[in-house]
Amino acid sequence: MRIGCQRINSRFITYRKALGLDAGLDYHSFRRSYVTHLIEDGWDPRFVQEQVGHEHASTTSIYTCVSSDFRTRTLRRHLDATVAAALQVQNGKQA
Repeated sequence: MRIGCQRINSRFITYRKALGLDAGLDYHSFRRSYVTHLIEDGWDPRFVQEQVGHEHASTTSIYTCVSSDFRTRTLRRHLDATVAAALQVQNGKQA
């Protein structure tokens, strides 16, 4: 017996209501969460895109809701690398 998405979502809504969880939480939230966790854990974005079956990376980006901590860490890492490379060039130690 096959179970369709509509039945799964209906069952999920029943459980969500019984547990008193926010109505904004839907079954599709798991898909967004999966994508976000893969990205935050450092998986290659192309791999993530293929995992969820998206033809375009822009579609996958819609599902990605990274935390502000992740954004800050990523920005800091890239800024630090850029500054370090600039300092090496300035000091004649081109990488």
